[in-house]
Amino acid sequence: MIINGEGARLGRIAAVAAKSALKGEDVVILNAEKIIITGNPKQILEKYKARRSVKNKADPEKSPKWPRRPDMLVRRIVRGMLPYDKKTGRLAYKKIKVFIGIPSEFSSKIGEAVKMEMPTNNVHITINELSRELGWYGKA
Repeated sequence: MIINGEGARLGRIAAVAAKSALKGEDVVILNAEKIIITGNPKQILEKYKARRSVKNKADPEKSPKWPRRPDMLVRRIVRGMLPYDKKTGRLAYKKIKVFIGIPSEFSSKIGEAVKMEMPTNNVHITINELSRELGWYGKA
């Protein structure tokens, strides 16, 4: 299954990707940096900054890891919708691939990609903007 994330809601993409991966399908998400999160951008940014700052006092190395890169951030959010503590969830997580932009191997298949609906709500933040605010300095 190939999903084009351009202008689509993050939660909907994550739910579809998680269900498909649990069924045994390989899932590819393209244009990860163009996926949007609807809501107040300031509140969303505060929420993700708070998630990144959570540290285990006894052993900070064992704290939850939240990435900054858009593709890894989307993959981590999809992981939250999987039963990752169980073997089936871990196997499903391995079937999910997320890309920034459209790699050359998928450029011919973009026509058959699943396109999610565009939201009518204008208040949103893209994954690219969120990643930049979290400290990512890559291309996109």
